[in-house]
Amino acid sequence: MNLKYPVVVLLLLCSLAAHLPAAELRLYTEDYRPFSYLQDGKPSGMAVAVVEELIRRTDDTARIELVPWTRGYHQVRHQADTALFSTVRTAQREADFQWVGPIARGYTRFYTHKDAGLRVTSLDDVRQLGTLAVPKQWYSYEVLREQNLENLYGVPTPQDMLRMFRLGRVRLLLANTLTLDGMLAEQGMQAGQLQEQFDLMPNDSYIAFSLQTDVARVARWQDALQDMRRDGSLERIYRHWFPNADARTLADLLRVE
Repeated sequence: MNLKYPVVVLLLLCSLAAHLPAAELRLYTEDYRPFSYLQDGKPSGMAVAVVEELIRRTDDTARIELVPWTRGYHQVRHQADTALFSTVRTAQREADFQWVGPIARGYTRFYTHKDAGLRVTSLDDVRQLGTLAVPKQWYSYEVLREQNLENLYGVPTPQDMLRMFRLGRVRLLLANTLTLDGMLAEQGMQAGQLQEQFDLMPNDSYIAFSLQTDVARVARWQDALQDMRRDGSLERIYRHWFPNADARTLADLLRVE
């Protein structure tokens, strides 16, 4: 049997495949100021600025879409060439995604109304303060559920949580220090109306790629992010959106690995 021509055809096909353009990346994010939101019909925000620069540096064909968090999370769990940002990296999520980052660092902190006169220092105190509303899709909901917090109540969106807090239906607010101001503004509130209590945990925000996405593609994105750390691009973006960023936290974020 003459195998010459089938081998030639196979080599040609392999050569063509190697030169085919990579599939378009679908990059999902949610309305979560100041990380991501729509402005004049276009995605904007700190995380969007980082992702757009990474698209430019990797020369990838990509599209950013603002969608409900649950939809984006589902898509990235099941489809190749997709990613979700900004996603907090936790032990519970570690095996579900390929991670590029971190692109931001903050703290998940408990707050009360300033005039409430409360002192909250531990989860034991939280257990004594009635219903704690937390969005079901948040990593902090996952963490608190594992702590068997009996008064934990899952709500659909951060806006629902803020509304309940503003109206006095819950006594505690749980929020990322980096997104607190934007969340409060949506409810006509300011940080000066709150009393800081204690930190549940630090958090690092990443771009979470699907497991089905080519690992080499994900590695290119991580390398490009490292380049942004080296040349100061990541710091400039970060300081633009968070001008009062804690110096030590920022130094940790910008450290080149």
